[in-house]
Amino acid sequence: MRYAALTLLLCFGLPLAAQERAGGPADPKAQKTYQEAFGYLKQRNLAAALDSFKKADKQDGGHCLACQKQMIKYGVQLHEWKAAETAAEEVLAAAHGEREMAFAHFQLALVLRDEGLDKKKDEFFSRAHEELAKTLAAYPDFADAMYADGFILARLKQDEAAQAQFQRFVQMKPADDPDRQRALLYIARPELARARMAPPFAITTLDGRRISLDELKGKVVLLDFWATWCGPCREALPHIKKIAQDFAGQPLVVLSVSLDTDQQKWKDFVAKNEMTWSQSCDGGFSGSVARMFGVDAIPHTFTIDADGVLQDEHVGDASIEGKLKKLVARARELEAANKTQTAETGNTTSPSQP
Repeated sequence: MRYAALTLLLCFGLPLAAQERAGGPADPKAQKTYQEAFGYLKQRNLAAALDSFKKADKQDGGHCLACQKQMIKYGVQLHEWKAAETAAEEVLAAAHGEREMAFAHFQLALVLRDEGLDKKKDEFFSRAHEELAKTLAAYPDFADAMYADGFILARLKQDEAAQAQFQRFVQMKPADDPDRQRALLYIARPELARARMAPPFAITTLDGRRISLDELKGKVVLLDFWATWCGPCREALPHIKKIAQDFAGQPLVVLSVSLDTDQQKWKDFVAKNEMTWSQSCDGGFSGSVARMFGVDAIPHTFTIDADGVLQDEHVGDASIEGKLKKLVARARELEAANKTQTAETGNTTSPSQP
């Protein structure tokens, strides 16, 4: 799986004032290079596109915010950290006013956070925390900066400070917000912020139920990406159906997420093939859940344990029953341990509640 932690990056885009200036470079040579970059994107040549965005920004004297936005996006995606950092620092240098500067510090912090995750070096988390401190000094109610700072502090093993930031975030979000549910989990167990957690996604099923990953805490989750138009997915369907049947009544949930864009065709296929387990449609590879997990080929499955930690990933059909049995057995052990602890303490309230 590509970085789960990348999901926050650029979700706000540029601040409004920056967007107004982000129509592209002013220099004629830079404009030509900028357009060449989009030609490379159409060819799915991301490395060449990134090089052209970098060149266009340089030709424009480092003032092309549209180039910088693309440099951050594809620099992170390709792990070209120098390009991403340079662009984020240029955005910060061009920012005007406290609010715009707060967003620019936030954007740089996310680049540094993801670089730290990639390189496994705390120095980047420390720098990210410094940027987020500047963000929150200028914009104290920036909830997502609180969440990001909580995550970074947990990575630095400053658990009490991390819990405090997550608590602040929780107070600002509605109960059904997936990130709020994840923050509650980190408050109860901050060490999980240092694990390879699956993204805190939420889906709406075919029968209208809203399901979030963290609501399924204590259960193993098999997340299955597929589509009706995908031949290998249709071939793998009997296997997924058998897993759903064999593990029925056990602490395991199968969630199938279709990447179909034709909702009626998807619904008809599900009914015809008696796909009775939880079904949702994400609307293509650009769907929110597919992007969270970096899905660019199907069938694609992810196995998530009872703590929400990603354990396995497979592209194509694969024999995963053995792994699922082990994870289900551990989920049962955790459930038994929790019942024992509850009986001993007389505490009937979930530790994850605020």
